[in-house]
Amino acid sequence: MPELPEVETTVRGLARYLEGETLARVTTHRADLRRPFPPELAQMLTGARVTGLGRRAKYGLVHVDRGHTMVFHLGMSGRWRIDPEDIGKHDHLVLETGSGHRLALCDPRRFGSVDLIATAALDAWPPFAALGPEPLSASLTPAHLAAALSGRIAAIKLMLLDQRIVAGLGNIYVCEALYRAGIHPEKAAGKVSRAALARLVPAIKTVLDEAITAGGSTLRDYAQPDGQLGYFAKQFDVYDRAAEPCHACAGAITRIVQGGRSTWLCPNCQK
Repeated sequence: MPELPEVETTVRGLARYLEGETLARVTTHRADLRRPFPPELAQMLTGARVTGLGRRAKYGLVHVDRGHTMVFHLGMSGRWRIDPEDIGKHDHLVLETGSGHRLALCDPRRFGSVDLIATAALDAWPPFAALGPEPLSASLTPAHLAAALSGRIAAIKLMLLDQRIVAGLGNIYVCEALYRAGIHPEKAAGKVSRAALARLVPAIKTVLDEAITAGGSTLRDYAQPDGQLGYFAKQFDVYDRAAEPCHACAGAITRIVQGGRSTWLCPNCQK
């Protein structure tokens, strides 16, 4: 599944073609993805001007001048294609701009979603209402994590994946951030020291910034809107590196399972 850096990279790529543009034509080529397309989607967006783009957690936001925002989620395999030569069978939503660009939302597995929400009501929209702070915002601080994790016996890895604690963090970047902060992923969240949390917050921000700069991590079907592949996967310290040497101590990276998902760590460097 595309994670926060992949969605941020997607939004930045789309902005080059959509921001300030009028949507001349909006076409859906099927009735639904994970859930039905909003019935008013084409009517509301056709002729509207795109006033800005953004991201909340792993959702992309396309704001228009009619007081609404198109919210998209890329699901497991979704991506936007810019000016494709042909519209394929998996291009389920197509936006055409007044300047002649065509943007196609391609989602072979159809686990993504598209919603149309009144912009003023975005914060109260159920998927957003309970989200924690954005990890790249000033609101994510060691003090926030200390308060949110106080008394929690669940593993720190699982707590960081809880979107109510921090919005948008996924498996790849939690593994990488915990490694950089020297924190064992199985450690009880409420037992993580203030000093360790003070290392963890900048580790989260740094690893996400580096991944965004690298265009994300190319896993399975992900590619940027312009078709370029992200290359952060070449910089992984622990993720998907079981039995390979740790970059710091040369000990073997280990894979464990937490909450039904794989976790990678260095047992020597993470305590």
